[in-house]
Amino acid sequence: MLLILAMMMILAAGQAYANPACAVCTVAVGASLELARSLGVDDSVVGVWAGALLALLGYWLILWFDKKNWHFYGRDFWLMVISVGSIGFMYMGEIEYRPQIIAYVFNLDALLFSTILGAVVFIYSSKFYQWMKAKNGGHAHFPFEKVVVPVAALALLSVYFYYYPLSAPTMPSAEDLLKNF
Repeated sequence: MLLILAMMMILAAGQAYANPACAVCTVAVGASLELARSLGVDDSVVGVWAGALLALLGYWLILWFDKKNWHFYGRDFWLMVISVGSIGFMYMGEIEYRPQIIAYVFNLDALLFSTILGAVVFIYSSKFYQWMKAKNGGHAHFPFEKVVVPVAALALLSVYFYYYPLSAPTMPSAEDLLKNF
């Protein structure tokens, strides 16, 4: 506990930059995943919010590139892919990759699938807010609509994954069943 407190004080003393592949972000997502697992929250629910966080870091990285006046073809797309793709660092040492068939189409780990889906929902709900604002003469319909729209979309996806989890327990194999007899 003392080590964690000392690390937090050291990190708070330095200047922070939005780096989507930083070790602190990776450890924070890993720690939240372990905390959520210990509380009984499914990996797919945690992945939704991790994906939104990584997409948000991608947006911050795009703004930082704008500030530095760094422009190149496909910049925003590639920065977002790199940001959301940094979830792969979790599989390098923190968690085990366990692919499973999802919706009869995808063969991915539940955390990875929900992270990608959370990032996509965050990005498109932010774009949906911009569209709604443009249709309303450049004004929000209500205060904090820019925050409410993405958070509500992510909350709805989390509720869906809470009731229909992706990482449902698997059936025992025939060999395991025969061992019990």
